[in-house]
Amino acid sequence: MLQRLSDIDHRAWAEAAPPIATPERLLIVSDAWHPQVNGVVRSIENTNRELARIGVDVVMITPEGFRSVPCPTYPEIRLSIASYRKVAARIEAARPTYVHIATEGPLGLTARRWCLKNGMPFSTSYHTRFPEYVAARLPIPQSWLYAFVRWFHNAGSGCMVATPSLANELKQKGIHNLLPWSRGIDATLFHPRPLEDNPFGLPRPIFMTVGRVALEKNLPAFLDLDLPGSKVVVGDGPARAELQKLYPSVHFLGSKFGEALAHAYSQADVFVFPSKTDTFGNAILEALASGVPVAAYPVTGPADILGGNDAAGVVDVDLAKACRAALSSSRQAARALALNYSWEAATNQFIGNVRLANHRGRMLVGDP
Repeated sequence: MLQRLSDIDHRAWAEAAPPIATPERLLIVSDAWHPQVNGVVRSIENTNRELARIGVDVVMITPEGFRSVPCPTYPEIRLSIASYRKVAARIEAARPTYVHIATEGPLGLTARRWCLKNGMPFSTSYHTRFPEYVAARLPIPQSWLYAFVRWFHNAGSGCMVATPSLANELKQKGIHNLLPWSRGIDATLFHPRPLEDNPFGLPRPIFMTVGRVALEKNLPAFLDLDLPGSKVVVGDGPARAELQKLYPSVHFLGSKFGEALAHAYSQADVFVFPSKTDTFGNAILEALASGVPVAAYPVTGPADILGGNDAAGVVDVDLAKACRAALSSSRQAARALALNYSWEAATNQFIGNVRLANHRGRMLVGDP
């Protein structure tokens, strides 16, 4: 798997803490979980599968089992209503060796409080550009939101980020103890398939995007483009109904999963990633593994994955230019690039970070 370290603190990123002799039990706390369909959930699911293979026992605390309410402006996301006592009881019942807090939501905040109160080291991960997403929906200054992000993550002993460019950016924002956690791809499920003449009953070339149909995905930047052939959107979300009305010529296929999703990817001529706020872009790897070149803006995620791999896709500040140029990219090169990423390698990176964060935290409090 590719691992491009940034210029920041190479020595800290290269540290490693060995696994302890006793069986390891990892508690992961995440406000993002089923029935949500997003990169956070998929990343945790794939990581948990690999952790089980190497003998790490994982216990999850998620919104399942707690009362919840819809998130304002994004009802598909449920916010847990759980007392500190109930969450603390679940943590204590798990008897974790390590704690990893995946999200900055209500459960993450409660777990953070418990860890600090009980002297338990913990790691975190920065999956989502929380300040940008919230500021796009509510009149809250990003500076206030980044102050919250610093407060949340700097209390832990390690904050995992997916790309070197994001690590550099967060360092500039005052977030410390950054650790690399890349992502993987199921190259058996997502693979090239024979191209149909008229996939989905549409003329080629097929320009496709896959993901949540939501404000932060910047979909109009793609849907407004004057491109040949057909535009296809796979996914669902709060903005779908409005966008379908505004763009009647675009084909919205709704959510797809498993083989149906993999087949859809494989029929695209170009995968278009219009988001400027994703921290990685798991869908980029799914497209590349399917042999589909990528067109995107030169931002965190696509720039990290495609940087130096021009044959597999194009990043450009002019998205239309990137889309047209990607038509000439190599499907073989796209597949080859994706094969540099595996969930096995990403999970080894993840559990190494968890162990390191635990080691750092215990050293700070003087534990052996």
